[in-house]
Amino acid sequence: INYSKYLNIFLFNVFYCVSFSYAVTVQESYAHPFDQIYYTRCTDILNWFKCTRHRISYKTAYRRGVRTMYRRRSQCCPGYFESGDLCVALCSEECVHGRCVSPDTCQCEPGWGGLDCSSGCESDFWGSHCSNRCQCQNGAKCNPITGACVCTDGYQGWRCEEPCEHGYYGKLCQFSCQCLNGATCDHETGECICAPGYTGAFCGQRCPSGSHGDQCEQRCPCQNGGTCHHITGDCSCPSGWTGSVCAQPCPLGKFGINCSKDCSCRNGGICDHITGQCQCAAGFSGRRCQDDCPVGTYGPQCNQRCECQNGAKCHHINGACLCETGFKGLNCQERFCPPGLYGLICDKYCPCNSTYTVSCHPLSGECTCSAGWAGLYCNESCPAGYYGEGCTLSCSCVNGADCHPVTGGCICGPGFMGEDCATVCPPGLFGPSCMSTCSCHNHASCSAVDGSCICREGWQGVDCSILCSSGLWGLDCNQSCLCINGAACDPVDGICTCSPGWRGEHCEESCPDGTYGLECRERCDCTHANGCDPVSGYCRCYPGWTGIHCDNVCPQGFWGPNCSVSCSCQNGGSCSPEDGTCVCAPGYRGTSCKRICSPGFYGHRCSQSCPQCVHSTGPCHHVTGHCECLSGFTGSLCNQVCPSGRYGRACLETCLCTNNGTCNPIDGSCQCFPGWIGEDCSHPCPSGHWGPDCLNSCNCHNGAQCSAYDGECRCSPGWTGLYCTQRCSSGFYGRDCAEVCRCQNGADCDHISGQCACRTGFIGTSCEQKCPAGTFGYGCQQLCECLNNATCDYVTGTCYCTSGYKGIRCDQAALMMEELNPYTKISPARVSERQSAGAVMGIIFLLLIIMAMLSLFVWYRQRQRDKNHEIQPSVSYSQAMHISNPDYSLSGRVRNTLLR
Repeated sequence: INYSKYLNIFLFNVFYCVSFSYAVTVQESYAHPFDQIYYTRCTDILNWFKCTRHRISYKTAYRRGVRTMYRRRSQCCPGYFESGDLCVALCSEECVHGRCVSPDTCQCEPGWGGLDCSSGCESDFWGSHCSNRCQCQNGAKCNPITGACVCTDGYQGWRCEEPCEHGYYGKLCQFSCQCLNGATCDHETGECICAPGYTGAFCGQRCPSGSHGDQCEQRCPCQNGGTCHHITGDCSCPSGWTGSVCAQPCPLGKFGINCSKDCSCRNGGICDHITGQCQCAAGFSGRRCQDDCPVGTYGPQCNQRCECQNGAKCHHINGACLCETGFKGLNCQERFCPPGLYGLICDKYCPCNSTYTVSCHPLSGECTCSAGWAGLYCNESCPAGYYGEGCTLSCSCVNGADCHPVTGGCICGPGFMGEDCATVCPPGLFGPSCMSTCSCHNHASCSAVDGSCICREGWQGVDCSILCSSGLWGLDCNQSCLCINGAACDPVDGICTCSPGWRGEHCEESCPDGTYGLECRERCDCTHANGCDPVSGYCRCYPGWTGIHCDNVCPQGFWGPNCSVSCSCQNGGSCSPEDGTCVCAPGYRGTSCKRICSPGFYGHRCSQSCPQCVHSTGPCHHVTGHCECLSGFTGSLCNQVCPSGRYGRACLETCLCTNNGTCNPIDGSCQCFPGWIGEDCSHPCPSGHWGPDCLNSCNCHNGAQCSAYDGECRCSPGWTGLYCTQRCSSGFYGRDCAEVCRCQNGADCDHISGQCACRTGFIGTSCEQKCPAGTFGYGCQQLCECLNNATCDYVTGTCYCTSGYKGIRCDQAALMMEELNPYTKISPARVSERQSAGAVMGIIFLLLIIMAMLSLFVWYRQRQRDKNHEIQPSVSYSQAMHISNPDYSLSGRVRNTLLR
């Protein structure tokens, strides 16, 4: 690269500088406070119950500012020094693999980077000043100088863009796949991807029993011991079963594989569908049920024992006994002759020894001896070698064992056991009945007779518990070892087990170069090392390398031989693993990375200029270049007010204002919505207050609720008006006076509940019913006292007499002339019951009553006017003194008494 061409142009540009000032107009944002006006309900009737309120809010505003900039002329710019007629760049750090082309900026040679060109290129770059980006694919690394790709395992091509060809895998695609049975091989790891029906590391094994198919994940459906094909899953049924899943037994008369064999059972026997074995009917036996039960047995499977005695035979099916001559009974157990006698007429005495005799034959007198006894009269014991009834059974005892004359059981000698004493004591036991335990160790054999130990090679002692002494081996430890170099000698066969790093018959040879370990079987696997240790195989790594194979660069913070030297780089700087040269982290500079970037600069090599931060604590952060905003501001330039719901530094704090309260972006203080108070606006106004900060007092009455927002009254049922001071209008009641009264016959309606207050003479929920016959008055609670079929007025209780009766209760007989007088029927005054009272006295008394009723009427009218919300009854007066009512009407002067 021709650096001089670019250098001359650059030097020309930096030399001719003139110092002058100029103004630059910039635009910045800030939180602008403003007076926000809103309206709320209040008691100001002149403004339609609306009052104006103020509160301070913030919004983002922008303003222009002028900034003065300076530029120098006719002298070298900062970072250059004059050399003749040129300005030469000055680098504080020496450019190790490059040259200085601008202040503290090195032009590095290909493959080198860093502030002083002392660091190799990062993994994704190469070339001069590490300016070329690698083109390698699939995780491949490139050569920092040439850019050539070093492929990862499983890829090939100049860009490592192609996977390995079929059948190959690994580094440089040089390994052949080992997969079997049509399996495919992973081009990176060589892992085998098995075909359906196979498994294992190399797919060389069929699916385990009970599974089949792809990755052997499908379960076999076969039942009753059927096996499925490892690929298709088809069932292969065992003997006696058939069907697609081997769930059906062979049909009757068939058995075996695929139910291909015919049963051959006789005498009603049933064939087993698996083995073909016959299940015989009661009374039969044999492989094909062709034989009767053996003598002495009968019934199903011939498992019933015949109970016939004295030589009687039993039926092979039901067990019935066929008695011999001289015996009788169900089981032929009874003798014809009494005990001790025999003969045709039972006149002879039995000659048998009664102690060892079972019975005497009732006809012949022949003695039947007990087990273990013989002779004509059962007085002789069994000879040697025989036992049992009649001494007819031969003893099966061997190895000199004695035989019990009754049971035939063997009594074994020392060293033998078993029913016939033919079994030698098991290993570890000896003596009579093999009851004693051997004390021999290390698999030594033990004499079954006396328990003495016979040691194996390599062991010695009475109980063979002592190994051969060091340097000896063999039977009775009579051979000497020939092993050297710390090798161990096997006490059994004397073979040498060499220590790591040695080999040979007697371990006399050291491991050749490139090998190590036991028997020198291990191969050294070192990359950047000077050989390996013949004993442990540890690689002797070059400086800057570590790991078992010396294939790992020193970990961060270490360098040199065995990575034993600690880096002196500070503030996250990394050092060269070979010579410890520091490569500073972004935001730091210097040989040991102690210094931070100059104010106004940040990032890698401190080469990036800070942005124009507005509301910040100072210049940008020296590492990230981010502006550190003041409380209440955010954005890359700290020129934006915190969004709604956030406040504080970096707007990280969450506003706690609730119920539509607004949050101050700087300190998070809450401006509460009307009707709420508290630091977080979570408390509603106390009862009786409303508005911003709950400063207004409610003016609601009669139990009304006051809106905490605008003070509006929410009236309780039965009340209305702005402040709920007015009752519902006549005919209405309830919440918002929206319910219509249903009262009839002039009844009053309660303005809260709507309940009707009936007038005298009426009842019912809506006062729609007159008092029932026989009752009258308020609530129909009074009983009529009228007699002789007279009717009773439902309002006043006045009696209306039938023809021929008079009096207040119609309990007096009336003259004919009196019946013609209409005033005698409804006389409201109690008159004398004497028959001599005439019509004149009645008329005078009636006139007095009328005058009293007129006075009562005047008083009633005055009372009705005093009631504000009662409904006055509709009463009209005519010249003839008539009373008119929708439900009640009477004519005549006397009927005015019906007023309440």
